[in-house]
Amino acid sequence: MRGHAYTLYLVALFAVFYLVPVVHARSTSRASVPLGSLTEAAPWACALAVAVCWAAQIAGRFWGPLVVQPFLLHVFMSTDISPTRYLGTIARRRLAYAVTAGLPAACAAAYLATDLFDHLDSAVQGFALAVGLSALAAFAWLWGQVRALRANLLLASVVGGAALVVAGVSRAAPDGGVGLWLLAGVLAATAAVVGRAALGAIRTVDLARIARESARASQARTYAWTGTLHHALDLYRPEPRGFTSALIRSDGRLRGYLPQGAIRALRTPGRASAGAALLLIGASALTHGAGGRGDGPAWWLWAVGATGVYLGSGWVGETWRGLRDELTMAPLFGERWGGTPARTLAWPVVAVTGGALLGGGCAVVARWDRHSGHLGDTALLVAGSVVMVLGARFLREMKLHLPLELLLPVITPLGDLSGLRVIAWQFDGFVVVVIGVALMGALPSAVGATALAFGIAAGCVWVGLRRTGWAHAGLFSRLRRA
Repeated sequence: MRGHAYTLYLVALFAVFYLVPVVHARSTSRASVPLGSLTEAAPWACALAVAVCWAAQIAGRFWGPLVVQPFLLHVFMSTDISPTRYLGTIARRRLAYAVTAGLPAACAAAYLATDLFDHLDSAVQGFALAVGLSALAAFAWLWGQVRALRANLLLASVVGGAALVVAGVSRAAPDGGVGLWLLAGVLAATAAVVGRAALGAIRTVDLARIARESARASQARTYAWTGTLHHALDLYRPEPRGFTSALIRSDGRLRGYLPQGAIRALRTPGRASAGAALLLIGASALTHGAGGRGDGPAWWLWAVGATGVYLGSGWVGETWRGLRDELTMAPLFGERWGGTPARTLAWPVVAVTGGALLGGGCAVVARWDRHSGHLGDTALLVAGSVVMVLGARFLREMKLHLPLELLLPVITPLGDLSGLRVIAWQFDGFVVVVIGVALMGALPSAVGATALAFGIAAGCVWVGLRRTGWAHAGLFSRLRRA
C-alpha cells in the first residue's frame, strides 16, 4: 500500500480538480458531439471500432504487452521454463490492466463528448460497446506483437469488412438500436476469437525478436526519462532495406542529390508512403484553412493541415537525421560550406513542395468557388506556411541533448513552471507551427503573414544551426577567412 500511496494521491488530485468539474460542466450543458438517433450513431461507432483496432495493432508492432525488462527476460530465457508460462502470465496480467483501464476511459469519453449516456436504453448499449471495444483493443494489441505482418493485415481487413456489414445492417434496420447491439456482439465475438488465437501464439513467438524489442524499449524509456524524447523516437524509425546498389551509378559515382533522396525514401516504403499521404492530406486542409481565413473554424483546419505537412515532411525523407549527424561532426568532413545542407535537404524540400502543390491544387479545384476570389492571397499563405513548416522541421531535427539550464526552477505565483519549458523544448516543432499559424491568421494582410512566416523559418534555421554548433564553427570562421 505504501508503494501506491503517491499514485493514489495523484489520482485523487486529478479527480477533484479536473474530473469532477468536467463532469459537472457536462451534466449542465449539451453534448459537444450530439449523435441524434441511434441509427446515425452506429456507423460512427463502427468507424471508431476499426480505428481503435488498427491503432492497437500498430502499437503492438512497436511496443506490445510482451515487452519486459531485458535482464528479466534474459533470466527467464536462461531457464527451462516454457515461454508460455512466463510470457503468458505477463500477457494476461497486462491485458487485464488494459481492459480495466480502457473500459472507464471509453465510457468517460463517450459521456463527456456525446449524448449516448443521456438515456438509460442508449446508456446500456453504450456500456456494452465500451466493453467490446476495450476487449478488442487489448487483444489486438497482443495480436499485433505475436503475429506476422500478413496475419495483421488479415485481421485489419476482416475488422474493416465486418464494420461495413454492421453499418449497412444498422442503416437498413428499422430499429436504430439493432445496429449498436449487433456491433457490440460482433466486437465481443471478435475479441474472443482474436484473444484465444493471440494467447495461443505465444508458445511460437520469436524470443530473439522479443529480446530486441525489450532492449529497444528500455533504451527508449531511458531517453524519454532523461529528456531526449527525439532520440527515443529515432529508435523506432524503420531500418532501410534494399536498393543499396541503386545509389551508385554504373561508373562508380554517386547519383545526384534528388535521386539519392528518392532512393533512400524508397528504402523505407512504409514511412515514405505515410509521409506522402500526410503531405497530400495536410496540404489540402492547409489550403482550405488558409483560403477561408477569418471564418472561425478555418484557423483550426489551417493548423491541422500545417501539422500534417510538418509530420509528412519528416517521414517523406530519411536525410534529416544524417544532416544532424554530419553537422555535429562537421570538422571530419572537408565539404565546402553549404554542400552538406544542399545534398541532404534537396529531396525533402522538393518532395514537400511538390506534395503541397499537388494537395493544394486538388483543394483549389474541389472548392473553386471559395478560393477563386482570393487565389493570390491563398497561394501566398500556403507558400509561407510550407516554408515555416520546413523551418520548424529543421529546428526539430537539429535537436541534441536537453540543455541543463532548462531544468532550473522557474518560480511564479502559480508554482514551478520549468516543466513547461521542457515540454516546449520537446515539442518545439509543433509549438512553432501552431503559434506561427495563429500569428499568420491574426494579420490582416496576406503579404505580411507570408513575410512573418519566412521570418519564423529563418529564425528556426538559425536556432537549429546553433544547436549543432555549426553556426559558429562553420559560418563565422568562413566569413572571417573571406
